Amino acid sequence: MSSNLDTLYRQVIMDHYKNPRNRGEFDGDAVTVNMNNPTCGDRIQLQLLIEDGKVKDAKFEGEGCSISLASASMMTQAVKGLETEEAVAMADIFSNMMLGNEYDEERFDLGDIEALQGVTKFPARIKCATLAWKAMEKGIEDNK
Repeated sequence: MSSNLDTLYRQVIMDHYKNPRNRGEFDGDAVTVNMNNPTCGDRIQLQLLIEDGKVKDAKFEGEGCSISLASASMMTQAVKGLETEEAVAMADIFSNMMLGNEYDEERFDLGDIEALQGVTKFPARIKCATLAWKAMEKGIEDNK
């Protein structure tokens, strides 16, 4: 990866960290999942509004490193409006990307999420990046 791309990706991650999208909580009923990463202390509360098999909206609260919070911001943006099966499929694609495996780039436009690809060089940080995604998968599963 070129250093220009590394710089751009770092800027995207820091933008989501400093200006998180969808931060907050819903009033009323929402699927709520609390997860943490005991290795580094990242903590997230993810809330999903699921209606008619779709993720209508998503919000999160939490504390942790720039990677975990930026990933939560990106994930909540990406899954809004998706069918729950599509959201889970996107999480699977993200997990494969984080593990350095092949993934179906054609299926979803990952947009800003691709900025997290560099995390694969730091195995200890992969759990930071995947925390919000695991919470989303659990929330969808719990809602079935």
